[in-house]
Amino acid sequence: MFSYLELAPLMIAFGVAFVMLLVMTPIAHQWGLVDQPCCRKQHTGLVPLTGGFAMFVAILVSSFLTDVWLKNDPLFFTAAAFIVLLGMLDDRFNLSAKGRLICQFGVAAIMAWAAQNYITSLGNITGFGDANLGAFGYIFTLVCVVGVINAFNMIDGIDGLAGGMSLIVLISLSFLLLIVGQGASIMAPMIVIAALIPFLAFNLNIKGFKGNKIFMGDSGSMFIGLTIVWLLVEFTQGQEAQIRPITAVWLIGLPLMDMAAIMYRRARKGQSVLQPDRQHLHNIFMRAGCSSNQALIGILVIGAIFALIGIVGEIFAVSEAYMFWGFIGLLFIYSVIIQNVWKVLRFFKSKILT
Repeated sequence: MFSYLELAPLMIAFGVAFVMLLVMTPIAHQWGLVDQPCCRKQHTGLVPLTGGFAMFVAILVSSFLTDVWLKNDPLFFTAAAFIVLLGMLDDRFNLSAKGRLICQFGVAAIMAWAAQNYITSLGNITGFGDANLGAFGYIFTLVCVVGVINAFNMIDGIDGLAGGMSLIVLISLSFLLLIVGQGASIMAPMIVIAALIPFLAFNLNIKGFKGNKIFMGDSGSMFIGLTIVWLLVEFTQGQEAQIRPITAVWLIGLPLMDMAAIMYRRARKGQSVLQPDRQHLHNIFMRAGCSSNQALIGILVIGAIFALIGIVGEIFAVSEAYMFWGFIGLLFIYSVIIQNVWKVLRFFKSKILT
């Protein structure tokens, strides 16, 4: 691994992110990009929402100064700039869900049509040969990109969760690239990791980083979602694909399942699937009696298990059909449990007490 690492891009990404996180704090207050406590947000005081902008600038500067990864792919940064701007406007003015969704599809179109980074095949998920999408791959990619962006946006509910989940996905992806002999490609996820680490340190008030609490905001969660789906599509499609598409699904399995279960429950109740509520996985953990840190650790462990299943399946070449139907089966079980979570919790509590 170390033979493939280039320290300069990583140090620049880390350093620029660190400086930007500090510099953007007073600017965030001037621009009104701060999060205020409310019934859904239990933090103390006004917290800057500029973590995402800081990470975007760090990755941009590192990539262009060192000619690593995306310097020759300006379309990524074009799409990323739009999604960060959209997130900042949403953080500041609370845009309508429909307007935000339309803009997200526009960003996805840059990725699929302009950059030609789109899903052409789902792999042999049926057991009867590769499921090639042809021209439909463009439309399918738009839906997938918007879905992943919103999955990471929805999971961003407690300190460290969206960033921690992203870290798990990016580390897993880097490990897989090494295992399959594509170590030269690991600088892409590693630069994002380098920009994420200082944010997580400030966000979680880790010793030495206390006193500058900051959130990534919608700009950050959507930017991270776009970056991850861009990389996953890039590494799973085409003749030079490094990993199988179903493996990528498992790497981001928990955010996808949480989003799917939430949207299904809202639809059943006749609510807007995009309307925020307090029924996310982290809300359930905390209403069950867990502290914020306990919920964070518990959810990240579950997310890591999902990623580990994907890694094991890739390494041992487990049938893509088994991996696919296993995921669908787990999604069904997860959805049933989430729909009946309070009954399940009461059942277990009664068993423990007796």
